[in-house]
Amino acid sequence: MGAKAGKKGKPDLDELKREVDMDEHKISVEELYARLGTNPETGLTTMQAREIFERDGPNALTPPKKVPEWVKFCKQLFGGFALLLWIGAVLCFIAYSIQVGTSEGSVDDNLYLGIVLATVVIVTGCFSYYQEARSSKIMESFKNMVPQYATLIREGQKLTLPAEDVVVGDLVEVKGGDRVPADIRVISAQGFKVDNSSLTGESEPQTRSPEMTNENPLETRNIAFFSTNCVEGTGRGIVINTGDRTVMGRIANLASGLEMGDTPIAREIAHFIHIITSVAVFLGVTFFFIAFILGYYWLDAVIFLIGIIVANVPEGLLATVTVCLTLTAKRMASKNCLVKNLEAVETLGSTSTICSDKTGTLTQNRMTVAHMWFDNQIIEADTTEDQSGLQYDKTSSGWKALSRVARLCSRAEFKSGQENVPILKRECIGDASESAILKCMELATSNVAAYRENNSKVCEIPFNSTNKYHVTIHETDDATNPCYLLCMKGAPERVLDRCSTIYINGKEKVLDDEMKEAFNNAYLELGGLGERVIGFCDYILPSDQYPSGYPFDADEQNFPLDSLRFLGLISMIDPPRAAVPDAVAKCRSAGIKVIMVTGDHPITAKAIAKAVGIISEGNETVEDIAQRLNIPIEEVNPR
Repeated sequence: MGAKAGKKGKPDLDELKREVDMDEHKISVEELYARLGTNPETGLTTMQAREIFERDGPNALTPPKKVPEWVKFCKQLFGGFALLLWIGAVLCFIAYSIQVGTSEGSVDDNLYLGIVLATVVIVTGCFSYYQEARSSKIMESFKNMVPQYATLIREGQKLTLPAEDVVVGDLVEVKGGDRVPADIRVISAQGFKVDNSSLTGESEPQTRSPEMTNENPLETRNIAFFSTNCVEGTGRGIVINTGDRTVMGRIANLASGLEMGDTPIAREIAHFIHIITSVAVFLGVTFFFIAFILGYYWLDAVIFLIGIIVANVPEGLLATVTVCLTLTAKRMASKNCLVKNLEAVETLGSTSTICSDKTGTLTQNRMTVAHMWFDNQIIEADTTEDQSGLQYDKTSSGWKALSRVARLCSRAEFKSGQENVPILKRECIGDASESAILKCMELATSNVAAYRENNSKVCEIPFNSTNKYHVTIHETDDATNPCYLLCMKGAPERVLDRCSTIYINGKEKVLDDEMKEAFNNAYLELGGLGERVIGFCDYILPSDQYPSGYPFDADEQNFPLDSLRFLGLISMIDPPRAAVPDAVAKCRSAGIKVIMVTGDHPITAKAIAKAVGIISEGNETVEDIAQRLNIPIEEVNPR
């Protein structure tokens, strides 16, 4: 299926780790400043930057070597089947010249046939070259659509310059929505998170901070990599690598050594050429000797030989194949699918297996709230713009308590200037899960921003992968009971461990084994639907112990984080794209096997695979068979 990479130059993780041999993440910041000659306050001088730029060159990846246009043209003109037609044309001209030299009345058939063959090759070659050149030109134009800029500090002044002008030692500032302009050592960060999916495939935002957390530079938190995106927060760093010396540049260098195999149609045509050539030469030589034995003059026998060889060459095949592929490419272009290489059209047609990424390809890459669990019941969330979906009791105290924490304990917010945009289509600053909850709460309660202003945040412990919870403390807008409210959300099991009571139907009950079992059943049911589940709890801080103006300290944690009140669960899912189930069904009806590739939990992957039809109705997975037969998964026959 398609072209595959050869072994030569094949990039692997071990080779990349050997390539990324650097100590900039280990040494102290002061030592790094000294090594790169950077002033920690004012950055590089203009003179220093110019000298480093002249030494290292622009901060951009070296483009792969381009094949000269004349080579591309010659490849179309003399490659593959065209070469056989050229040989046929040359043999026709040779036969014609022999006939002219030996007979008085020249026969022009071979001349005309040679001209026709040469014309067919030249026309189809020009046509193929034009199609490929036009596609390449369109692809090239995409690269320059959005120029990249970076915010630098040089000579104490903040400048916005093209990313190509960034040099080693520059102080750069990155904020949510920016692309990291080079490999940088993080020297200060405020909620700084980056999307490393282009490097590692990890779709969850990764925290960046000044502390070294791993000996491996690819794993440590104090390095942000070139071409990754900052999804939230702000950070300042010092540039340690630019251009081809960045980690992305080294990966590109390793990948550039991949050898591309022939396409299926190229292999088939090559095989066909060998068969046709063998048959033509065998017949030609056989009849040459037969003519010679029968007493023909040797020049007549040679013309006979050439005639039989040319007769066996299918002159119209090249033109037919080119026209068919071009028409298909034109139809695909009308569906916004650009074909760079005409042979790729046939490769697509000979596909036997499709391995597809899940996030953003099979799914919408937009987390959406699907279910909620409060008052000991699972509720389907109403995410319609006009709230016309399944209704639930929004006057219940359980919903009010859960929605209050969901609105307050969040760092996600809508980008400004989107008041007239439908809520579900608004762009958000923040984590995908928090953005989904924000949209759900905005639909259900409206004006989350104003509610947050009335219940201002006074302290916060950001979410981290160790604690797996996010804590905020707020002033409340309740005039009758002015006190602080502690809100917590996070991994459900971690949140539940910190709770001693649970809020059910307006009453605070002890979190006993019965309630824990109800929680576990709800958690398993939502998880079984392939949804990401988040737990919520709160605690009203007594006003006598925590009076107005109390100095809350997130580092000292001078407030309770145990014996809290559990409120409920909110679950989200990245819904499948609407057109995917039909596309999967068409692929399967054509005999193509569709495989989903994902790093998600198997339960989530299974739910999405069933939703899009990759696991069809009535089919069992190994887990299903193991459960039905009540045996370990290892004992299930893989077939």
